Amino acid sequence: MHKIPSVPVVITEIIEESPSLRTFVFSRRFPAEPGQFCMVWVPGTDEIPMAFSAQNAITVQKVGEATEALFALSPGDEIGIKGPLGNGFTPSGRTLAVAGGVGAAPLRLLATSGAADDFILGARTADELLFPGELSGCTNLQCATDDGTSGHHGFVTDLLRAADPSSYDTICVCGPEVMMNAVLSILCEAGCPEKGQFSLHRYMKCGVGICGSCCIDPTGLRVCRDGPVFTGDVIIDSEFGSYARDASGRRKSV
Repeated sequence: MHKIPSVPVVITEIIEESPSLRTFVFSRRFPAEPGQFCMVWVPGTDEIPMAFSAQNAITVQKVGEATEALFALSPGDEIGIKGPLGNGFTPSGRTLAVAGGVGAAPLRLLATSGAADDFILGARTADELLFPGELSGCTNLQCATDDGTSGHHGFVTDLLRAADPSSYDTICVCGPEVMMNAVLSILCEAGCPEKGQFSLHRYMKCGVGICGSCCIDPTGLRVCRDGPVFTGDVIIDSEFGSYARDASGRRKSV
């Protein structure tokens, strides 16, 4: 198996996207395709998987010890990047992107590369919408917020139904798994689950397919090597939408 080394990079800029979301821009560009990820080594803390939000950036939500350590860093500090890893989105024909919360990070590259004809972006409130200005300049953007402070008052699934998912060739999705599972249900109703490409998040130790910590039931597919992007017809009868596993391997509801 080809070993990908961790490369030290210098943080050149930190952009506060919201109180809990920051984009870390670093000194080196990586040949990442939309949807691919990297293992980020935070000195003295841990190595964690993060999607590329640009070829020289990751966008991070503060949710645990490693991300808190990232948020404590400043421009000029070093982190380690191992990647790009995994398989990304493979859009073809008329393409729709559907993002919820920090799930907009891996879909940003899809839009900025010109591959997303339309983009549905959701968040709890207007302040938590990721990259709305940038996205509106490179794709046809619609927004949805839970509290109605921007765009549609409701969920991204409301806008998806109105958009007629059967009219698209590819629908690329990333966000909370409950939201992604709702999108898959809509595609099943429309008779086209295979059009959906879903970016899964699972606990990972190695990121290169060795440890098996990110395998999904019942197929044993590894999220880090066989994914993180899977088509809807592949995951429809899996654990997706029901549970994942923590660091000890115990099931936890998503």
